[in-house]
Amino acid sequence: MKATVLHATRDIRLEDVPDPTLHTPTDAIVRVTASCVCGSDLWPYRGINEIKEPTRIGHEFVGIVEETGSQVSTLKVGDFVIAPFTISDNTCPHCQAGITSACNHIGAWGQPNRDGALADGGQGEYVRVPLADGTLVATPEVPEDSQLASMLALSDVMGTGYHAAVSARVQPGMTVVVVGDGAVGLCGVLAAKRLGAERIIAMSRHESRQKVATEFGATDIVAERGDEGVAKVKELTDSVGADAVLECVGTRESMETAFRVLRPGGFVGYVGVPHDVELPIGKMFGRNLNIAGGVAPARAYLEQLRDDVLAGEIDPGKVFDLTLPLAQVAEGYAAMDERQAIKTLLLP
Repeated sequence: MKATVLHATRDIRLEDVPDPTLHTPTDAIVRVTASCVCGSDLWPYRGINEIKEPTRIGHEFVGIVEETGSQVSTLKVGDFVIAPFTISDNTCPHCQAGITSACNHIGAWGQPNRDGALADGGQGEYVRVPLADGTLVATPEVPEDSQLASMLALSDVMGTGYHAAVSARVQPGMTVVVVGDGAVGLCGVLAAKRLGAERIIAMSRHESRQKVATEFGATDIVAERGDEGVAKVKELTDSVGADAVLECVGTRESMETAFRVLRPGGFVGYVGVPHDVELPIGKMFGRNLNIAGGVAPARAYLEQLRDDVLAGEIDPGKVFDLTLPLAQVAEGYAAMDERQAIKTLLLP
């Protein structure tokens, strides 16, 4: 089979690798019908996260179950399934509390897992899925082609944007600011709209992303950054600030902006992977500013978001603005690296 392998900085290749086989009775084999490139894949691609040896990559995919282990009870051959970006049993105390991203048996795609085997990366033709019952979520039937992109978005970016909104305690009638206009930030706009926010201010300076943000429910766009961006948000909110802020980037500047535009008593919901971030604890204490979030428990949100997609209530697949065959995966990475695409969808 073919699969994507990262060899070194900006050296991504589609290579022949061994076909996956069942390793434990709780495994399933999935034929991938769509996968994609994540913004977090760009960290190792750019060399920010060190790659010491060739590594399978990709953690977002959907597909058809081809084979199941003897202990898999909730899935059958032929099911269409969505794979969240972490592997979990969905039964441990942390999973039961809704934090599947902290499962006692958590695993990651493309990395060694607790069953002793290397988990396959998601950007390939087939994937061995450990803990299949706990990890995969099936749809009642194979979705229509028009729904494929949105189902794929649920594997990571929609669940992550939704986690930012849930963590920020977004409620009906609120004013929400979304910091970050990548796929996660855009899905954060959609999530805030879904949760009833009355005003959604998207901080974006890219026209194509502004357009998607508006389609997803943004009522205002702020293109400025730094002091100018903060001043513009304060102007739009009559100097009050936002009731909730979704921080979807993970840099020092984005976190500083999030706290500067937050009103006293409000929450920052953060899902951007932190890089060189320090919290303004003094300001947080003095103004009762709050923060919650972290690695999104995408598995915990999958059923409800799946049903929303099937009902036509949300269409997060609009974040995909470039579709390529898997054979052109290197071009897909380059397009996102060069900000020529918001998010690349890969088809077999």
